[in-house]
Amino acid sequence: MIDEKKLEERLVALEAAKSWSPRVVSRLEMLLRSGTDEALYRINPIQFATEKSIAEAEAIDLFLHACVAGLFDMDWLLVCPMCSDVVESFRSLRKLHTHFHCHLCQSDYDAALDDYITVTFTVSPAVRSIRFHRPDALSAWDYVFHYKMTPGGVMPDGVPWSETAKGLVRALTRIEPGSAANLEIDAAEGALLGQDFESDAQFLVPVARGAGVAPPHVSVMLDGGKCVAATASIAPGKVGFEVHNAGKLPVVFGILQLPTATFQRPKLRFTPSLSGKRLLMTQTFRDFFRSEVISATEGIAVLDVTLVFTDLKGSTALYERIGDLNAYIQVQRHFQHLLDATVRHNGAVTKTIGDAVMAAFLTSADAVQAALDMREAVDQLNRDRPQRDFILKIGVHRGASIAVTLNERLDYFGQTVNIAARVQNLADGDEICITEEVYGAPAVAEIIAPYPVAKSQAELKGVSRAMSVYRLARMPS
Repeated sequence: MIDEKKLEERLVALEAAKSWSPRVVSRLEMLLRSGTDEALYRINPIQFATEKSIAEAEAIDLFLHACVAGLFDMDWLLVCPMCSDVVESFRSLRKLHTHFHCHLCQSDYDAALDDYITVTFTVSPAVRSIRFHRPDALSAWDYVFHYKMTPGGVMPDGVPWSETAKGLVRALTRIEPGSAANLEIDAAEGALLGQDFESDAQFLVPVARGAGVAPPHVSVMLDGGKCVAATASIAPGKVGFEVHNAGKLPVVFGILQLPTATFQRPKLRFTPSLSGKRLLMTQTFRDFFRSEVISATEGIAVLDVTLVFTDLKGSTALYERIGDLNAYIQVQRHFQHLLDATVRHNGAVTKTIGDAVMAAFLTSADAVQAALDMREAVDQLNRDRPQRDFILKIGVHRGASIAVTLNERLDYFGQTVNIAARVQNLADGDEICITEEVYGAPAVAEIIAPYPVAKSQAELKGVSRAMSVYRLARMPS
C-alpha cells in the first residue's frame, strides 16, 4: 500500500536536492510505484545503476538523498562469504560490529569494510508497506530465501547460490514454541541436513541403499539453539520427521537433500555491490550522515585505501600580506576546488587541518587523477591573482588502515595515514609525491606517463625501511 501524499512530498524534496541527470528520479519513482516487494527490499544501488543505465556514483547519491528525504532506509549487512546468508543487519553504522558467526555454515568471520560488509536500501514503511517490513510474519520460504539470503553470492556457473539452495529443500516450515511439525519427505541417496535457520541447531543423516528407517519416524528435539535427533538408518524413499520446538521462540526449520554426507558447496563469487568502504568514501554520505560513528573501540579494518594529503606552501606569509579575513576567504576557495576534484574522482574529504586536506579514495588511479586536478585547479586560482599565492604540496600513499571515530568524525588511523602525511611533507611546491604502492597500482602508469617523474629513496620518521618515492613535476610547456 502506497501513501500517495508522503510519496509525492518526498519525491519533490528528492528532485530539488541537487541537479540530477535526466529521468533519474523518475526511474526511482517508477520502482517505488510499481516494483514488487522483493524489488523494494535491500536494493543494491550498483545493480540499480546497471539496470537503469545510470552512473554508479549518481545512483549511490540518489539513494543517499532518498534516505534523507525519507523514501528509503539504509541497512548495513554482514554477509557470509560461504553461503551469502545475511548473518546480521543494522540500520546504523554505530551498531555495526565486525566479528560474526554464520549459523548455516557454522563458521566465524572477521569483516572489513572492503569485504563481507555491504550496504542496501529498503523502501520506508511510511511511504509504501511491503511484507518484509514484518519479518516475523513472513512465510518460512520468504524468511529463508528473501530475508536471510542475498542473491549476490554466485556459483562458478553463474547461478545464484540461493537459487541452487532452493532446489535442495525438501521441507521448510515455521514451528511455534511448544509445538511440533510432522514432515514427510522423499529421501534420495546422499544425506539429509536438518537446520534451524537462526541457530547452530542441525543434524545430518546419511541416506544409503539397503538401510531401513528405525524408528519409522525420526524424532527431532530443538531447544535453545541445540538439536537432538534420534539415531536413524535411512534408505531412499519416504521418511517422516517429527520436529518438536521445546524452546521459547519460534524457529524456522528446514530439511535439505545433499548429494553426499561430505557435500561442500562451490566457492562463491559476489556480484558488485555497495561496500562499506565505498560508502565511507562517498562525499554525500559524509556530508549528510555526520551522526554516523563507529562505536567499536578497535575501529573497523579497511584493507585497501589510497590517501591524499595536501598542504599550502607559504600560507603564513599570505595571511600576513593580505590580512586574516581576506586570506581565510581565499583559502576557503582553495578548499572548495580540492573538494570538487576529490568528488569528481570518487573520493571523499576526510578532514581539513589548518590549510591541509586529507582525502580518501577507492583506487590509486582515482587518487592520482584527483591530485593532478587539484594542482591544476590551484593554478587556475593563481591566474586570477597578481602573484602566485597558492602553491600546493601533495602526497599520495596506499595501504591498509583502520576506520575510526575521532572527535566525532569518521577518520582513518594507522601507519598508512602516517606515511601519506610524511610523503606530502617531502613534496616541494607544485609537486606530487607518490609512493611505490601507488606507482605500481593499476592504471596509474598511464595517468602519469605525460609527466616528468623522478624516483628517489626517502627515510621517513617511524618507518623502519627506506621508501621509494616518485616526484611528479609539471608537464613540460
